[in-house]
Amino acid sequence: MEQRGWEQCDFVFITGDAYVDHPSFGPAIISRVLESHAYKVGIIAQPDWKDSTSITLLGEPKLGFLVSGGNMDSMVNHYSVAKKKRQTDAYTPGGVMGKRPDHATSVYSNLIRKQYKSKPIIIGGIEASLRRLAHYDYWSDKVKRSILLDSQADIISYGMGEHSIVEIAEALSSGIEIQDITFIAGTVFKAKSLESVYDAIELPAYQNILDSKKDFAKSFYIQYCNTDPFSGKRLVEKYKDNEYVVQNPPAMPLTQAEMDRIYSLPYMREYHPSYEEAGGIPAIEEVKFSLTSNRGCFGGCNYCALTFHQGRILQTRSHESIVAEANHLIWDKDFKGYIHDVGGPTANFRHTACEKQTTKGACVNKQCLYPTPCKNLTIDHSDYLDLLRKLRNLPNVKKVFIRSGIRFDYLIADKDETFMKELCEHHISGQLKVAPEHISDNVLSLMGKPENSVYEKFKVKYNKMNEMVGKNQFVVPYLISSHPGSTLKEAVELAEYLRDLGYMPEQVQDFYPTPSTISTCMYYTGLDPRTMKEVYVPKSPHEKAMQRALIQYRNPKNYDLVVEALKKADRADLIGFHKMCLIRPRQFAKEKQWIAKEGKDITNSNKSSSNKSNNNKSNSNKSNSNIGGSNKVTGNKITNSKFASNKATSNRDESYKTVSNKTVSNKTESNKFTSNKTTSYKGGNTEKQLSTRNSKGKSQDPFHASKGSNGKATDSRTNTKRNHNSNDQRGKARKK
Repeated sequence: MEQRGWEQCDFVFITGDAYVDHPSFGPAIISRVLESHAYKVGIIAQPDWKDSTSITLLGEPKLGFLVSGGNMDSMVNHYSVAKKKRQTDAYTPGGVMGKRPDHATSVYSNLIRKQYKSKPIIIGGIEASLRRLAHYDYWSDKVKRSILLDSQADIISYGMGEHSIVEIAEALSSGIEIQDITFIAGTVFKAKSLESVYDAIELPAYQNILDSKKDFAKSFYIQYCNTDPFSGKRLVEKYKDNEYVVQNPPAMPLTQAEMDRIYSLPYMREYHPSYEEAGGIPAIEEVKFSLTSNRGCFGGCNYCALTFHQGRILQTRSHESIVAEANHLIWDKDFKGYIHDVGGPTANFRHTACEKQTTKGACVNKQCLYPTPCKNLTIDHSDYLDLLRKLRNLPNVKKVFIRSGIRFDYLIADKDETFMKELCEHHISGQLKVAPEHISDNVLSLMGKPENSVYEKFKVKYNKMNEMVGKNQFVVPYLISSHPGSTLKEAVELAEYLRDLGYMPEQVQDFYPTPSTISTCMYYTGLDPRTMKEVYVPKSPHEKAMQRALIQYRNPKNYDLVVEALKKADRADLIGFHKMCLIRPRQFAKEKQWIAKEGKDITNSNKSSSNKSNNNKSNSNKSNSNIGGSNKVTGNKITNSKFASNKATSNRDESYKTVSNKTVSNKTESNKFTSNKTTSYKGGNTEKQLSTRNSKGKSQDPFHASKGSNGKATDSRTNTKRNHNSNDQRGKARKK
């Protein structure tokens, strides 16, 4: 402040993130926009919430405080879907966790209110935007009040906020009191009465939605239907007789010229140098060499909060603006020739869904792509193609990747295959990630996604195109488990699909009930707010764990959960040795111990009539295989046990791994085995060496002893000879 000659800031911005001056970070955009309108903005990043004086470092601002929880919701930032504490925070120096509180926006605002009783507080960002009215809070499993009340703030700037924050600043600088700023689109304010509130829809009162989940669902759907800046109405939510929260209609979308201007502001495109010693800010790595080309999304997925935050009307930057930004970053000292992404919420959306949206907004009760593409939908990739070609031709650029989501149903609806061709040729590095999310049409319907047949059609088209251009590239599907509507039956269907695909995802996302989505409303109420029909919701952590385990059924750690899930779903037929089974039966530990102690032939307990190894005939050296095992044999006759898979050379068991037995040139000399290789058995997380390489006269069977020429048994585990006809000798061997 001294260097700039400032005596006082106009605004002091409190943020839960470390400060990164890059247009992918909301606080940076809002600060630069205000600065471009001649306002003085000071930033206090990640203040110590345990010390109320930490927000006084820059003194009292002239106009007010701005507060944001950060680029992410603070609760999502802190906790996994299982409500377990995360280990790192990508928006903190060095990735250190614990530099911001839970519900950061409310905590920071209350700190300010303690120090400055009457100074205006404006809250914004994703956390405030999605909690602007009463909402379900997954982490406490309660319906919470509007964040405006809990934070003691004066006004919310919801959505992306560039329009509303400038209007709020102008109103305050002109002398209007904060409680009188009730007329700005894209804001939420408090009112003691409704005398001055006009043209409003009154939502069910807060107490009503606490008492009735049906009222909660009704309230939410009214909110959802009023997220469009053209058709959205003013909404009122009553808390007490003299306490109301009023939401004004959303702000108008940015024009292309406005968006170009915002992205041309003098961002440093780097984190503050004071963070260097701590290791920098990890979150910058993914976006430093990426380009934002659009905002908003008309995809309308029910589990996504974009409708509430950015809206369904697409906003785009011009080619000139994007290429100018690219020309800046390609000369960065750290640039290696790769532009990591060119996109936004959905990469291949570059214009509004239809011409109507530019003047009348998005349809209230219809989606653009679900259940099938609207007949008025404009399907055209030519503008995006031209942009990508310009970027590919820039100096120093080796490759331009597309890592934002590709909407595959929109892509295959385009009759012109040029974009598909160039996507495969130039913008993928081996794998294309898309989001079918599930394969059950029932679940997909509740997600707001197209039928599975559409995804299958896309895969066929994608594979044919890769074959045509001479590329060996794959599709990697994003999947969600435990979404409302998904029973164990649908989870098993998804597991079978993955089995047939030969693919096991390394990571699976459980459905995360974040505020202000249709899917979260279903999760809390058990109702689809669009139809008010009941929806099955998997809520218990154990059931969710089973559904997730089914998707990753090959992981040995998931074996017990998969068995339980299959039995509960009445699909025990998928436990076995047929190639269509998901997992194989596992020998129980007690049975293995009994076999080890008694030296019994396990095949006798299985009543296998074919196994005759106890005879040990020298002319037909027969040997039993391990349960669940396979044998590759050279010059030796093998009889598989009851459960062994026939004619298998490599038996891969995904509940545990069984190394295939190899018996090479087993010659019989005086009924003694002379050369056998080691067999290992893995069960769960443990591995036990069950037999070792012997030279002469030692049985190699890992489960039972075989008799030598002297009629006595040789135990391969203890090297102790025991006479099975003598109880005394058996007892002595046990003691030994």
